Amino acid sequence: MWLIDQLADKHIIEAIDRGELDNLPGAGKPLQLDDDSLVPEELRAGYRLLKNAGFLPPEMTMRKEIATVEQLLAEATATTDKRELNKRMNFLFLQLNLSRKNSSVWHEDYYAKKLHDNTMKKR
Repeated sequence: MWLIDQLADKHIIEAIDRGELDNLPGAGKPLQLDDDSLVPEELRAGYRLLKNAGFLPPEMTMRKEIATVEQLLAEATATTDKRELNKRMNFLFLQLNLSRKNSSVWHEDYYAKKLHDNTMKKR
């Protein structure tokens, strides 16, 4: 165990013994944890710190934009709108793949499935 972990544990135990952690808001309620299972373990703490500070890593920002475009695409009725949204989606996937080529967050099979789904919707 790292020294910092030992110091943190010591301070937490002392605070519990003094009763400083009693009656905290949300006590006894389940924690609302974000699903970060797709983020590599060595990056999770850093990503969580950035997120809590109001920042997202570039690939997560792109992921949010992709989700938005997917929703718009599902709701689009005009062919020209669908075409433009598909172009945007392809650009985002390309940009994401180029920026995080070896990332475990995004896999080529996911991209291929989305591309295939979008192609099938065009027909």
